[in-house]
Amino acid sequence: MKKILLMAAVATMLASCFGGFQDDTKNDREVDSLRNIIDQKDNEINDLMGTFNEIQQGFDLINAAEGRVNTMSNGVETVATAENIRENMQFIQETLESNRQKLEELQSKLKSSTINSSKLREAINALTQQLNEKNAEVERLRAQLAQKDVQIAELSGTVTALTDENTQVKQEKQQTEEIARNQDAQLNTAWYAFGTNKELKEQGILKKGDVLEGDYNKNYFTQIDIRKVSVIPLESKSAQILTTHPAGTYTLLKDSKGEYTLRITDPSKFWSISKYLVVRVK
Repeated sequence: MKKILLMAAVATMLASCFGGFQDDTKNDREVDSLRNIIDQKDNEINDLMGTFNEIQQGFDLINAAEGRVNTMSNGVETVATAENIRENMQFIQETLESNRQKLEELQSKLKSSTINSSKLREAINALTQQLNEKNAEVERLRAQLAQKDVQIAELSGTVTALTDENTQVKQEKQQTEEIARNQDAQLNTAWYAFGTNKELKEQGILKKGDVLEGDYNKNYFTQIDIRKVSVIPLESKSAQILTTHPAGTYTLLKDSKGEYTLRITDPSKFWSISKYLVVRVK
């Protein structure tokens, strides 16, 4: 109906513009003047029609957003749904305000134009009425949504609590995993050192041929992960293991240079008695 009123208004206006100019004119200056008037009215009509179309498109977008809100508000309540409803309601409000401003602009343009058409005024009045009806309709929709605000707020609170709880669980899990990693690293960490009799004595590791028990100077030892290191080059043609390690868990073999290399064949058993390995070399 609104588009019919618009076309009727335009048709009436065109008739009023062109009806008096059907006779041929003999004066070029009069022809130019008439053309200027026609061009001016064409521009004014195009401008008005452009604003008309923008307002109508705004109403179409509002109707679509209202449909989305109604669909979502009747479905399952979730935080995402509530957020979408809020976004659509904000869009509706902003578009209504935009249409109101464009209607004021349209009325102002019509007043300042050379067009005098009652049909156009009727069409603008129809748009104004549509805007008022849409405002009332949106207010009713807002009231309906207000009844669900408590549920939405409760849902948001529940999800927030669950999120916080999930965050705490994640942190606790990370801490547990970190502790487990540290414990695992400790269980699989060992130290070895090799040196001459003199060097081992100077480091407080050896006394009267026996390996001393106690806290060794770890700076003298090489730290290893027993899961990764099973071969230790001793760089000497003479090697004697001084710490206690189960027989059958290692071999001492010479390489092509005649220097010994310790190969640990059963790491878990080899390191089961002591996590320190001391080898005397010459």
